[in-house]
Amino acid sequence: MIIGSEIIFLSNVVSTNTTAADYIRSGMTREGMVIRAGYQSAGKGQLGNSWESEDGKNLLFSIILFPNMLAATEQFLLCEFISLGIHDYLNTIISGCKIKWPNDIYAGDDKIAGILIENSIAGNAITSSVAGIGLNINQEVFPEQIPNPVSLKMITGINYDTDLCLKELLKCLDMRYKKLITGEWDQIRDDYVALLYRFGEWHDYMTSGGIINGRIVAVSESGCLRIENRAGKANEFAFKEIGFII
Repeated sequence: MIIGSEIIFLSNVVSTNTTAADYIRSGMTREGMVIRAGYQSAGKGQLGNSWESEDGKNLLFSIILFPNMLAATEQFLLCEFISLGIHDYLNTIISGCKIKWPNDIYAGDDKIAGILIENSIAGNAITSSVAGIGLNINQEVFPEQIPNPVSLKMITGINYDTDLCLKELLKCLDMRYKKLITGEWDQIRDDYVALLYRFGEWHDYMTSGGIINGRIVAVSESGCLRIENRAGKANEFAFKEIGFII
């Protein structure tokens, strides 16, 4: 087992991604080390957002990777394999989970997990990667500013053992990472697209030019979302260039 071969638990940190980066700089780490926290005082989300979680209720952790098989231009594969690993785990408990491009996991129209990947790059090589994951397990009340959160307990009514959840989740992530290592990249990309939230459905999206109507048809190797309009013309959008209207 690579991912989860060593787990360090800290009761309270600023951010597991920040702590993981400190471990990398100190040289006190190895591939697949997991930094887990009971609570984050300033958990990181995308676009500078914070990740809100009650103490001990959810899974908050970061994985340290050294994916030297990938060039910097191929880094979106990290997002894809991690999204798939989380989906694989959730699929053993609940049905209908999807990956909301680029890196959220949705149960129905609600967000159950988020991912933040921070890569260190030298030239065209990824020297290290920290993959932060937040998965809502037992929390039932969230701050009002969070638009659409959900947890496993809210869906099933069951209170979960977070230690066991982490163990099983890491197994799923490890299996997907090994597919990345062995070069099964096309399979990872195909699986990711097949599980996209709203794939092939007609919906409105917000862009810098206003609201557009289209359907998701693909994701480029660099991670751009390809949306086709009613006239059959497809355009690609990078992260931050398009927003879902939910």
